[in-house]
Amino acid sequence: MSSVIISELPAMDATRFQQTPYYCEENVYLLCKTLCESGVADETGSDLFVVFISNERKQARMFGLCFVLLLHLHYTLFHVPLWHQKASTRADGIVLWDYHVICVQRKKESDSEPLVWDLDSTLPFPSPLASYVTETIQPSFQLFAEYKRFFRVVHAPLFFKHFASDRRHMKGPDGSWIAQPPPYQPIVAQDGVLHNLSEYTAMSATDTLSSLDPETVREAISQKLGVLVSHSQLQDLFTKLP
Repeated sequence: MSSVIISELPAMDATRFQQTPYYCEENVYLLCKTLCESGVADETGSDLFVVFISNERKQARMFGLCFVLLLHLHYTLFHVPLWHQKASTRADGIVLWDYHVICVQRKKESDSEPLVWDLDSTLPFPSPLASYVTETIQPSFQLFAEYKRFFRVVHAPLFFKHFASDRRHMKGPDGSWIAQPPPYQPIVAQDGVLHNLSEYTAMSATDTLSSLDPETVREAISQKLGVLVSHSQLQDLFTKLP
């Protein structure tokens, strides 16, 4: 990693951002808003991308938790392994989520590497995308097919406009909270939609981009739900974004 890239990393403290455990999608929504308001990102969020990480075998969808399984991997209902997570009790920091959400910042006018803002990571905050992929995604680690991860990359301005969550996924069958909700009101989309979180977390290999040619990427990233890519396409995608 070059000293130029390191010197361009803004010094940020993750604790300055509002964060509610198990509400990662809302945490990242507010993170992006704060980066825009503080001048770290473009005021419209044009250099920010919200990334949902999940897969086809996300069997905990009924609970919708960014929840941690600390025991035997082969018994878990959660199929999204990520390393260097604060919630882990293991030395390698591995956690199995049902889904996770991060922010990636890519400045078009700069030669610096895209930055990953992950409020749940023990890595530097933010981290260069390449090192985050190596350390957190660990693409060289051989995983069973059910643990294969996909990445839905959504342009932040579209996320601000369309995302909504009334937190229904965080309630049990009796209506009680599985985890205490944030203190602020639920996020409502600009068109009045109250809840569409499942549209962002639903992922299938058949929906991933077959090509990363610039025109295909340009058209896909302009859509409400953005681009769905595999881990092998993720870094290359950020070199093809318009």
